[in-house]
Amino acid sequence: MDFMELAKRRYSCKKYQPDKPVEKDKLDKILAAGQVAPTAKNSQPQRIYVMQSEEALKIVDSLTPCRYGAPLVMVVAYDTTQEFVYPGEKYTSGAEDASIVATHMMLMAAAEGVDSCWLNFFDPDKAAEALKLPKNEKVVLMMDFGYAAEGTRPTPTHEKTKTMEELVSYR
Repeated sequence: MDFMELAKRRYSCKKYQPDKPVEKDKLDKILAAGQVAPTAKNSQPQRIYVMQSEEALKIVDSLTPCRYGAPLVMVVAYDTTQEFVYPGEKYTSGAEDASIVATHMMLMAAAEGVDSCWLNFFDPDKAAEALKLPKNEKVVLMMDFGYAAEGTRPTPTHEKTKTMEELVSYR
C-alpha cells in the first residue's frame, strides 16, 4: 500500500476489542517508528509510557473517558531539559517533537494493521501527576492502540476535507 492510501485509510478508532492485545513484534515496530522520528536538533526529548497492565489502564481510565476499550495506551511526553529553544526564546520544540513521534507511531500502527486514536481529552498536568512523572516531563497526548471491534467504522466526516484553496497559500 502506498503512503497516501495508508494515510486515507487510517482513522480514529472509537471501539476496540479489549481482549485482543497488540502483539509484541508489532508494538516493537510501532515504538521503533517513534524512535526514528525527526526531532529538533535530534534532541529526542520524547518519553513514551506504554500503559498495558490492568493497573496502568485504570490510571488512564481515571484521566479520560476516551480509552474506548483499547488494551494498550501510550502516553507521549517530553523532557523539558532536552527540548530545543527557538531563537527569540518564546517557543520550544517539545510538543512538536512529541507530536511527530506520535504521528510516526500512529502511521506504523496502521501499516501493521493496528488501530489507534490520538487522545487529547484529558488534563496533562493531572496525567503527569497520576503517572508520577519527573517534574521536567510534560505530557502532550495519549494514544489508544488495539484492534477495532467488529462493526467499528470511521466517523461520517472522516473523508471530508477542506479544499486545497482553503488550506494552502502560495506566495
